[in-house]
Amino acid sequence: MPVWRSPLLADTVAGLEREIRGAWELLLRELDVAPGSPEETELAWLVVDDPAAYDWRTVDGALDRLTCPACGARLTGGPVTCAQCEFRHRMRFGAREVDRPHVTPGNEHAVRVATAVARARERYSPRARVGYELALPELVAGALPTTPQAQAAKALINRLTDDECDRVASFAEVEALAKGR
Repeated sequence: MPVWRSPLLADTVAGLEREIRGAWELLLRELDVAPGSPEETELAWLVVDDPAAYDWRTVDGALDRLTCPACGARLTGGPVTCAQCEFRHRMRFGAREVDRPHVTPGNEHAVRVATAVARARERYSPRARVGYELALPELVAGALPTTPQAQAAKALINRLTDDECDRVASFAEVEALAKGR
């Protein structure tokens, strides 16, 4: 279990994990598939083979139930050098993303990308992790930064060392560290 950079991020990720489990459990109920059964594993492979047919939370739920045939880790959770995990990680982005009511169009895409980064931290650089992880709670709350806001945040993050990126717990800390550099 990762150590998150803030309690707010930990709570946000826990909520998203519940949503992902719930989406998978709903699909199992709809198709009358027993959890833990061979049919569940077969269904999970069908979902990850055709991610465009499912919501991203359902696809992530399917990935959580599969083992990579190449490296033996949870599918997409193996080393970056595992071609099968990398392929399936990239494929997950083909899943559907429907914006939630009362949020800016595009927010769901931002939530989904930030969630993928948080769930597969080892696949991303410290700069990508800090940007997406710090933004995730606000994205889940419905915010969506403008392009200039995102570019300004990225410019500040790019002034930090990798170690600083891994330590900061807020955008205020990013600003304070990047100031004057």
